[in-house]
Amino acid sequence: MIKPWAIILFFLVNHTVFAQEEIVQSIYFETNKSDVESKYANELAGFLQKVDSTRVESIEIFGYCDDVGKEDYNRKLSTERANKVKSEITKSGIKSKIIVTIEGKGRILIDDDIEENLPEVRSKNRRVDVVLNMKPQPEEEIKLPGVYTTFNKENIVGDRIMLSDMIFERGSSKLSIKSKNQLDKIARMLIKNKNINIEVQGHVCCTPPNHKEAIDKGTKKRKLSHNRAEAVYKYLALKKVPKARMTFKGYGNTKPLGKSPELDRRVELVITKL
Repeated sequence: MIKPWAIILFFLVNHTVFAQEEIVQSIYFETNKSDVESKYANELAGFLQKVDSTRVESIEIFGYCDDVGKEDYNRKLSTERANKVKSEITKSGIKSKIIVTIEGKGRILIDDDIEENLPEVRSKNRRVDVVLNMKPQPEEEIKLPGVYTTFNKENIVGDRIMLSDMIFERGSSKLSIKSKNQLDKIARMLIKNKNINIEVQGHVCCTPPNHKEAIDKGTKKRKLSHNRAEAVYKYLALKKVPKARMTFKGYGNTKPLGKSPELDRRVELVITKL
C-alpha cells in the first residue's frame, strides 16, 4: 500500500513557551578572567548585526565557570563575566530594557566519566551564553515524509510519530499535563496493537558551539535529550506498555527538523518493528 508522502502537523504559536524561538551565542574566557577578548567582542557584535532586531523580544545573559576553585569565587566570577558581556551588548546599540536576565551560574561540574581532554572541556565551560528570545513567526506548517500524529494502518518501519504536545520547555525533561494526556492515548494504542515496537528518541535545540548535548537544568548533567527520551519511556511503561517493545535514546542536536528551533525540543516515537 502506498502511504501518504507527507503529513501536516500544526504547532500553534500562541501557546506560551512552546512557540518561542531561541538563538544562543557563546563567549569564552581565559582562566580567572572576566574581560571580553577583542576576538569574541567582534564575534558578538557581528552576531547581533545579523539578527532580525524586530523579532528580538528579550535577551538573557548567563555566565559560567569551570569546576576548578571554590563555589563562591566562581559564582562571583561568572556574574562579572555576564556583566562584562552585557556592556558589550549595549555598545552594539541594544537597549538595556530588553535584557531581562543577567545571572552568574557559577561553576559547571564535569561528568565523572570524562577523563580525556579535560582542559578542552573546561575551556568550553568558561563562558557566557547570550540567549535571544525571538518573537514567533506566523503559524508554521511542518511537512515531512513518514511523519504522523498517531499510529495507523499505513505505518511502516521507520515512520515517526510526532506529538504536538511533546515539545519541552527549555532545559527541561519534565512531562507537562498536556504531554501526559497525549501519551495516555498513545499507550492505549500500543497496548491494543501488540505488534508495534518503538524507539523513543529525545532531541534538543540551541546548544552552545562544540556541544551536541544540552544540560538538564533539573539534574545539572549534560544529558537533556537522553532524559527527555527516558521520561517518555518510563511514562509509557507506567501505563503498562511492555518495556520489551520499547527502547530509548537521546540524539542531542544531531537531528534538527530545519524549522523553528523550539520544535527541536521534542521527543519522537520511531517504529522499529511491526
